[in-house]
Amino acid sequence: MMSEKLPEAEVIKRKSNYLRGTILDGLADRTTGSLPEDDTKLTKFHGSYQQDHREVRDERRRQKLEPLYQFMVRLRLPGGVLTADQWLGLDKIADECADSTLRLTTRQTFQFHGVFKEQMQPFMQKIHALGLDSRGACGDVNRNVISNVNPHQSQLHGEIHELSLAISERLRWRSAAYAEVWLGEECVQKLGEEEEPFYGYKYLPRKFKIALAVPPENDCDVFANDIGLIAIVEAGQILGFNVVVGGGMGLTYGDPATYPRLATMAGYVPKEQIVDACEAICAIQRDFGDRTNRAHARFKYTIDDYGMDWFRERFVENHGQAFEKPRSFSLSHNGDRFGWVEGEDGNQHLTLLIPTGRVADTENGLLRTALRKIAEIHDGSFRITCNQNLVIANVSPKNKAAVDAIVEEYKLDAGNRSSPLRQNSMACVALPTCGLAMAEAERFLPEFVTRVERAMAKEGLEPDAINLRITGCPNGCARPYLGEIALTGKAPGKYNLYLGADFSGQRMNRLYRENIDTDTILSELRPLFRAYQQQREAEERFGDFLVRAGIVEQERTPAMLHQPLK
Repeated sequence: MMSEKLPEAEVIKRKSNYLRGTILDGLADRTTGSLPEDDTKLTKFHGSYQQDHREVRDERRRQKLEPLYQFMVRLRLPGGVLTADQWLGLDKIADECADSTLRLTTRQTFQFHGVFKEQMQPFMQKIHALGLDSRGACGDVNRNVISNVNPHQSQLHGEIHELSLAISERLRWRSAAYAEVWLGEECVQKLGEEEEPFYGYKYLPRKFKIALAVPPENDCDVFANDIGLIAIVEAGQILGFNVVVGGGMGLTYGDPATYPRLATMAGYVPKEQIVDACEAICAIQRDFGDRTNRAHARFKYTIDDYGMDWFRERFVENHGQAFEKPRSFSLSHNGDRFGWVEGEDGNQHLTLLIPTGRVADTENGLLRTALRKIAEIHDGSFRITCNQNLVIANVSPKNKAAVDAIVEEYKLDAGNRSSPLRQNSMACVALPTCGLAMAEAERFLPEFVTRVERAMAKEGLEPDAINLRITGCPNGCARPYLGEIALTGKAPGKYNLYLGADFSGQRMNRLYRENIDTDTILSELRPLFRAYQQQREAEERFGDFLVRAGIVEQERTPAMLHQPLK
């Protein structure tokens, strides 16, 4: 199973001088819009992916021009919380350095697209001036820590957010490379000091993700993460967390050795130990994860290769204490709760639908302008949800009417202008910029939802709250394997259809049909909608009905995610 030869990405990390490489030289080279290939692997650690505009490739080739290289930059924003001033600053940066849009991601942060090479250093310096950074938003390190943001639990949210900040800070990479490359600081390496006391020069074998959930809400899909922390709350206080490990989305088509996986229950850890526990678990993956095969390098494979007994033994060695017996909990809800909610302190929280997370002014509406106007008067904070939506949080009673006026003027959607189906739909960016995309996702989702709504109506169904997810490839950025209905791109206009997850994020779906077009997808769904309308039980969700009716099996195995039902 193990090869002795290290993959290229692993060699590049080790030779990079703690993520410096030759990035500075590449940024200074104005003869090309790209960076050297090795450095593009290092800039991921700095929060950026080099991309090119795929729809103009052929035309530029005919003109004997290089591809239209540009960069996507993702911020590190633990828990998805920022101030109104930071929102206004990022809105300005979108015009000055990017493509005049902001995009909210499924990991509670911002992605900026269309950042050209000459704007990369100004971009990083501008976000630094806002007290933000992009360190570790991508790359083989701990990624953005995500957490519950549902506003009716505002007191608990504050505590959860502080923990997300503490975990993120503990597992942040430390090298001075970030400041040297982007902020113009002089290279000063102190003799005798380890630049990366936790990661070392090898960093992690692959990316690592952590999420915190507060039952009964599971808006972060806690079981889809390398570490999932499920809060145990008594009398309004967080006592500790049930810890689940080894979750992860993503597979490679045609390779049954790759598969998405739900995290496995490890045990309970008291709240005061949870940051240390996360470091101890991450260290296990650092030391034992597969560094010879990147397709097998995620923590989920480490867990499956060695087993949970082995993992618990390593945890005791690293942490000094064993897991306690897990506490009881119940997760019942997976999406966002839209509209106004009053918190315990009397402040108000407004959750808005942001279709596919894209904040832009278009012919269909001036969403970006409206949110800018809200930020200009807002005396609270903003919270990005794990479902690409936005909470205008801690609105004081005196400001509620003014926020409402802007919402009404610009016809923003607080859950009153769209169906529950649309509100529970997500998509990744995909084409035209993502180099991995095989089919459309973000641009395809709105019309596809409309067609699904029509198909449901023809069968006498209201457009119910069904978790619908679309990605342009099988890597799982919009967590498709937890969708009651999910599509993953196979080729332009062609998708794999997955069905049968539950609504609370605790059961994956399975492959139902392979490599089919939109018309075929809808023709497959219509008889299922008909059966659902005629046979469902009271309050039964679509995914649960498919399992109860025997249309999709209850059991899930890795093979089922590769083999279509028919």
